[in-house]
Amino acid sequence: MNLIYESWPWYIGGPAIAFIMLFLLLIGKKFGMSSNLRSLCSIGGAGKLADFFQFDWKSQRWNLTIMLGAAIGGYLAANYLSSNTVEINESLLPQLQAYGINSAGKAYLPTEIFSMENLGLKNILILLGGGLLVGFGARYAGGCTSGHGISGLSNLQLPSLIAIIGFFIGGLVMVHLFYPFIF
Repeated sequence: MNLIYESWPWYIGGPAIAFIMLFLLLIGKKFGMSSNLRSLCSIGGAGKLADFFQFDWKSQRWNLTIMLGAAIGGYLAANYLSSNTVEINESLLPQLQAYGINSAGKAYLPTEIFSMENLGLKNILILLGGGLLVGFGARYAGGCTSGHGISGLSNLQLPSLIAIIGFFIGGLVMVHLFYPFIF
């Protein structure tokens, strides 16, 4: 049962993120989620396969708690603090329907893509390929969208601004040029 039926307003989420970033800056830490993947791989023994994973992951334990908190918070927000639908602009519905997505505006996530019944080989390959590309991109850019967009920009780092611009351009190219061919 959901307790709240609309998104949290910007004046709650924005200051909360700013408070966390200020706290991390004061204690000399940087926020980012993709660095957790490196830590998890190192914990799992990937250092035996690649030198990149040979580092002191214990010094990054604090960041693993952020990842755990994000997973728990995401679960709580999706199941108890938000509605089960996403408001979609009416003019977008015909384009989504042309892609075969008829549940837009009726389900939180399009069931044509995210339901277990539709998890065929094609979708598994798309998810694996997308995951590899995102992982490579985050490593190549020296961080992920959350690290550059929240931590890097709050530190006024030019490389983070360039990375964020690249992320947006890549997202636009993917959605407008490649996505129609995939679905």
